[in-house]
Amino acid sequence: MIVLKTERELAVMEENAHILRDILVELSFRAQAGVTTGELERLAERRIREAGAKSAFKGYTDELHRRPFPSVLCASVNEEVVHGIPSDERVLREGDVLSLDLGFVRKGFYADAAITVGIGEVSEEAERMMAVARDALKRAVGFATIGRRLSDISHAIESTVREAGYYVVKEYTGHGIGRELHEDPRVLNFGPPGKGPVLRAGLVICIEPMVKGDDEPLVVRDDGWTAVTRSGSIAVHYEEMVAVTPEGPRVLTGWIWEEFCRRRTLSACEVR
Repeated sequence: MIVLKTERELAVMEENAHILRDILVELSFRAQAGVTTGELERLAERRIREAGAKSAFKGYTDELHRRPFPSVLCASVNEEVVHGIPSDERVLREGDVLSLDLGFVRKGFYADAAITVGIGEVSEEAERMMAVARDALKRAVGFATIGRRLSDISHAIESTVREAGYYVVKEYTGHGIGRELHEDPRVLNFGPPGKGPVLRAGLVICIEPMVKGDDEPLVVRDDGWTAVTRSGSIAVHYEEMVAVTPEGPRVLTGWIWEEFCRRRTLSACEVR
């Protein structure tokens, strides 16, 4: 069942989303060569606690993952697409590509978002894949308007990614969000336009393109969570919380990548 939010509820969700955006930006700055993903986990846990929130991920289980997720942060490096488990053994190195996915619940409502950043100088291919994923996200958000069909968003993601010569992840999807972390509807990253429910004011969804270089099914490691590309090629992941409103799409998380760039010098971070 799709649950529409009131303006009062949207205000709380937007407040949460801004807090989450700021934490993800701080984590992105902290993610440098020589830092471990375990250090990022402890910083994320501290910031969530200071915000008066509770982790959405730690202890999470569902029908696909019977083993509780052990961390507050998903830190996925290079070929790890999603659900990378932070560790003091995982040291970030120059040229790595790091996806950070974080969620919490506060004042009865969930927030969930993700960003991918390069560690130091990364390959041109990695830069291009990240730019394509961000472009796909922007195009998809533009379709989050009253009267559109849900799959218009999905089609915008897939068409943008495929035109650039990459592939979307099909095993994991975006989702509705509110008083539950994962609400209806599922927001696929692929499919034809014009299908699914009609978008209405008050719908809040997480749009999250996951992009990779091969069209093979993902592989889940023995930890039961970390999903990786079968070929070992890199993958990237971005996620924003978006509300459908009479005024158009409202990005509750406020474009995390652009906020990350705004806080850096233009020479260090080009907004694409």
